[in-house]
Amino acid sequence: MCLPRESGGPFLFLKTGVPAFAGTTTRGSLQSQFMGIEAAALAGLAFLGALIFGITGFGAALVTIPLAIHLVPLKFALPLFALVDISYAYTVGLEQPKNAVKAEWWRLVPMILLGTVLGVTLLVNLPRDAGMGLLGIFILTYVAYTVFSPKSPRVIHPRWAIVAGLVGGITSAAFGAGGPPYAIYLASRGLSKEQFRATMGFATMTSISLRVVAFLVTGLLLDPGVWLAAAFAVPAALLGLWVARRIFNRISREALMRAVTAMLFLSGCSLVLRALN
Repeated sequence: MCLPRESGGPFLFLKTGVPAFAGTTTRGSLQSQFMGIEAAALAGLAFLGALIFGITGFGAALVTIPLAIHLVPLKFALPLFALVDISYAYTVGLEQPKNAVKAEWWRLVPMILLGTVLGVTLLVNLPRDAGMGLLGIFILTYVAYTVFSPKSPRVIHPRWAIVAGLVGGITSAAFGAGGPPYAIYLASRGLSKEQFRATMGFATMTSISLRVVAFLVTGLLLDPGVWLAAAFAVPAALLGLWVARRIFNRISREALMRAVTAMLFLSGCSLVLRALN
């Protein structure tokens, strides 16, 4: 039997389904058990997202959010994982700041800001599902080009930062999916794996920071339950980063780019499936 959710409470815990004649102690114990299971599941998703982000520099939200909404409402999952995302974005971005190519970051920042404003402004007017689907198709087209192109990847012109920053800012605000446009641009700029990861960290710090500000303004981050859940999820995310760092140090740039391509493929599929559903 499908168990409905109770209204209220930080985790919107599942009803216990305990009969009315059951004792208060039994019902409280079962509610605590569901609380523990749900908190552990969210922490596990935070660990998985950090593992993905720590290796590729993006893509965590495209995995964590679709899975988290099976546990908690979307309006709870988005601010929760914004806090989780910002914890590992700053950890990765500031881990080796000297590796970040500041010129690339500065090219992206103005358009990320503009794109975020446009994304928030257009969010209520755009057909959300169609937008997600188009972004997913664009990403999958790029992946197909990368995989099947017989030539070595060429270094693109820095002016493409205008497009990457603008599209990433819009999609970050509208869909929580700003990473793929930044990754496509930076992966085509001839950066080393250390430069790619650090610069992606800087771009993601900017994008997610703006998203957190938006959630504060709209009140989504004022829910105490979000912060309580984050108390479980953020440490798990930091543990995931620790594991990812050890994997990252053992792989080559070519292996990293293959991982980025695979993550882009999964991201594109996720967006298309979310649009269709």
